[in-house]
Parts: sequence; structure tokens; C-alpha cells
Amino acid sequence: MINAYTGTQIRAAEAGLLAAGEGAGLMRTAAHGLAHHTMALLRARYGAVYGARVAALIGTGNNGGDGLYALARLAGRGVSCTAILLGDRAHPEALAAFERTGGRVIDGGVPASGARGKTRRFRAAAEALRGVDLVIDAVLGTGAQGRLSLPEVPTDVPVVACDLPSGVDADTGAAPDGVLPADVTVTFGALKTGLCVGAGRLLAGRIEIVDIGLEALLGQPDLRIVTGSDAAALTPRIRADAHKYSRGVLGLIAGSDRYPGAAVLAATAAVNTSVGMLRTLAPERPAALLAAAVPEAVPAEGPDARVDAWAMGPGLGDDAQQLAAVGQVLDSRQRAIVDASALRTLQPAQGHIGLILTPHAGELQDLLGRAGVRVTVGDIEADPVRWARWAAVGYSSVVLLKGHSTICVAPDGYGVVSLNGPSQLATAGSGDVLTGMLGAMLATSEPANSSTHDLVELAAAAAYRHGDAARLAGREGGFGAGRLAQEAGRDGYLA
Repeated sequence: MINAYTGTQIRAAEAGLLAAGEGAGLMRTAAHGLAHHTMALLRARYGAVYGARVAALIGTGNNGGDGLYALARLAGRGVSCTAILLGDRAHPEALAAFERTGGRVIDGGVPASGARGKTRRFRAAAEALRGVDLVIDAVLGTGAQGRLSLPEVPTDVPVVACDLPSGVDADTGAAPDGVLPADVTVTFGALKTGLCVGAGRLLAGRIEIVDIGLEALLGQPDLRIVTGSDAAALTPRIRADAHKYSRGVLGLIAGSDRYPGAAVLAATAAVNTSVGMLRTLAPERPAALLAAAVPEAVPAEGPDARVDAWAMGPGLGDDAQQLAAVGQVLDSRQRAIVDASALRTLQPAQGHIGLILTPHAGELQDLLGRAGVRVTVGDIEADPVRWARWAAVGYSSVVLLKGHSTICVAPDGYGVVSLNGPSQLATAGSGDVLTGMLGAMLATSEPANSSTHDLVELAAAAAYRHGDAARLAGREGGFGAGRLAQEAGRDGYLA
């Protein structure tokens, strides 16, 4: 897995090196990496570096210094460079190094709030940005927060962010209006939490990490990022001597007369993710659909059926009998996935080590409210890791918070994130498919591997595989949760 750290952790690690007089070396190393990845993007986009035109938005602090040193390196490779200074000063040594290359320096003005001020103050910057091939955003670094106003960059020009898109909170991923979206973010020292979650994830583009020698000083990561090889390693193995009972029996409480399709989606995903046996609990209408669409599924006699794990919630709506069955499972304290309508029945006292809760932001707001925490959906979207951790503590359970970044956390704060969430997953029914996939993986896993950290990693692996299934489902154009469910488990991780 890839470790991610908050901006606060990064700055603390840098502090000792800066105090020891190593700041200039850190800045030059960072600038070298920024220039390297900028040249790689120029080659990929235009086929060459020499003769390209690059402008950089330069702030007043060390982030601007990184950008100026990078421009100096680019100028040495035949790039026509312009530094647009935003503020009343610039890093003196870096500015001098850039000026020695003969590069152009423009006074872009102090960033202003308000459209009229922006137009007036940034007129020179707008002129300098016309006709450029690439823009470097080197205005604000990890210590900056708050409102932001920057010159407008032509929409067809690629942007490289220096360390992080200016204005993004490196700790949380929160971002004000006016942040310039990056095609590539070249981040220094380590991956930052704020580039992986919240608005920061959407603004960062492709992330490139430049090692500047901080690894030994960083301590425990804030989060870990699951990769494809991790997802493969975390997928439960099927023993050669396995039979249908020993390789995992999943109980599924899903569907209602109003929402019968959700049961079919979750069941299809579960059997395609290679569970040994699926036992389903559903009312008459969804049960008939399940018998036709998923003949492998076996009707369960009730919530006391013998299973290795439960998956509960898709399509239950307000069905009283189904919700009562969920309550019985929760009271029995068995391993379970709790999703959708089943989340509404859960109380903090019912949480336990074997539960994985799978809310989206609105459902997380409701869970937190029942735990006595008043928070808005906007609050959750601005700082999703924080509020997922609050819910994990409040319910003594693992929480998988759905979104463009899938955040999986334990009550002790341990967190793993899947960034493998293509936009196709923003469709009705995709969450039901994830419940079936994760339920199958939980039932197939050994009960001994059910510590909260194990469950966090299992949930992140399922989320990663869910993203892979979306890409497989979309290969031939068109997309829907039905196709997604058919592709579940066809990612080769069990081959």
C-alpha cells in the first residue's frame, strides 16, 4: 500500500531539516522533480520540450520558490518561461536563479477577492497566459487555507500543480472556490491525505510523488492507499480441498416488493465474486425474481440461518419483516455488511467488531446524528475522513464511506482508501453490487482474520475490485448496475 500523510505531518517532518539549514537542498530537489514531470507532460502532449512555452503562477513563499527553480531548469532545456508573480514579494534566491536564465518576469498583482478586482489586477497575467503550452500552479503550499482568487487559465492548457493545487487543504482535501484544477500534481516528500479525499482528489489529477528525504521522519501514516496488487493479495483464497460450505456461506437480506431489483443485483454480484453458497431472505416478489435470475441462490429459512456472514440492506425500503430480520442479525452480533435501509435500524449500542457499515454521505449524516453528532452533508464532503472516523468510533464498527474516494476506517483510526472509483459507478444500483461483492469476500474470509484492521483492508480491496468491475463493464460502451454485477469477480484476482 502507499502511505499518505497530512500536510501537518509533512511540515513537522520538514521542520527539523529546515532548522538544520537544509531548506535550499530540499527546494532544489523538489524543483528538479517538478521540472522533470513538467517535461514529461510536455513530451506526452506536444512531442517535445524544446521551444515549448510555459508560464508559472508564483506565490510569495516556498511553493513559489519551488516553481521558480523549476522554471530555471526548464529554461535550461530550451523552454520559453514566464514567471507571473502573485504578491508583493517572491523567494529571493529562486527568483535570482530564474532571472539569470533570461526568463521573463511579470507582476501579476496581489490575488484579489471579487470578480471586478480579479479582472483589474490580473490583466497583465491574463496577457502573459495567452498562447502558453502549459501552466505551473506554484502559488500556495501545504500551510495555506482559505479563499483564493487566481488568474483565469485557458481551459485547453494543461496545468501542473506544485505540491498540491493552490488552496486545497493538505490535511482534509477541502477546497474553496477558485482552485485551479490540475492535470498533474507533483507532490513532495510523500503523498498527502488532501490529494486523496474530498475535493482535493477531484482537483489533483494524476499524482506524482517526489522523494525529498522525509520518509524516515514521517512516523505513522494518516491513511494508506490500496493498489491493484494489494486488492489481489487481500482477496480471500479458495483452498484446493474446499467445498461449497467451507469456502463461505453468505446470507443476504435484500429486496422488497417495492424494490425487488436490488436483491437481484446484490445476489448476482455475490455469486460472481465466488462465494461458496448464497442464502437469500426476501419477500415473495423479489424471491421469485431471484429464483429466475440467480438460480445458484438458496432461500434462507430466516435470519437464524447458518451462514459465515450476512449482507443486509439493498432494496429493503420500509418492509417491516425485512427490517425486523436485520434487527435479529444485529442482535446476534454476527459478521455482517450493513448497507442502505439496514443502516436506519442500527443503533450505536448494536455496533461491534464484526460489522462493516457502508453509507454514502447522507446516510453517514444520519448515523452520526443517532450517535449524538450533529453534522451536515457539506461538512462530511469537506472532511470525509474525520467524520467516517467519528462514525466508526460511535458504532464500534468498520465504516466504508462511499464516494469518488472510498474511505474505509476502523474505530482506532486506521484507514485505507481506494482511489479506484471511475465515474461510471455514480449510477443507481452500484452500491447494491458493492454490498454483494463485499459480503462474498467477508463470508469467504477466515473468521480469525476479522480484526478491525483486517476488515478495513478487506473493505478497501472490495472497493478496488468494484472499480475494476466498472471498467470491465464499460469496455463496450453503455453502463448499468446489471452489467456491473455480471462483471463482479471477473477481474482475475482468483485465477
